Amino acid sequence: MAPAKMSDASGLAMSRWFRLGVALAILAVLWWFLLGVLERETRNAEERAANMVLGQLRSALVIKGAEVMLSRDGNLAEQRGINPFELIEHQWSRYRGHCSAPVPDPGSWCFQAGQHNETDAQADGWLIYNPRQPITIDERPARSQQPQAWRVTTEFADRNGNGVREQEERLTGLKLAPVSLAGEPLPAQDARN
Repeated sequence: MAPAKMSDASGLAMSRWFRLGVALAILAVLWWFLLGVLERETRNAEERAANMVLGQLRSALVIKGAEVMLSRDGNLAEQRGINPFELIEHQWSRYRGHCSAPVPDPGSWCFQAGQHNETDAQADGWLIYNPRQPITIDERPARSQQPQAWRVTTEFADRNGNGVREQEERLTGLKLAPVSLAGEPLPAQDARN
């Protein structure tokens, strides 16, 4: 009888080990699924936050453009390259001010001032955002730690629809336009006065 009890005990132990193994496998699958969901939601949150910042900066630029157009001595062309974060009183936790390095920390914004020549007194700079993970920002895909840049430029009445400002087409406001990290425009931009 002792051998029968021993086989029952080993069978019971094997059954417990099997159930433990199945439970651990199920937990591992659930953990894997949870990590995937967490990663996706983190990416979505960063994407929404970055696009929200751009939306608020664009709203501030619309107001600034209207103020400039309503002032007697205002000139929209002089507003190109300004830091739009300075137009908003809110202090953004991820905004680092003027860039101290060529690229801000992942998930942060900074303003890179351009180089001035002696005859050009206007501001010339661009915003830089360094995403933490692959996102779509401003309808452009951005890989992780591939900085994106924008510059304040002018909008104009494009009568001929070619996307390039001719001298007779008047300026109508301010906007954020995507640029390379060196500050060169990506799409066709408006001509200087």
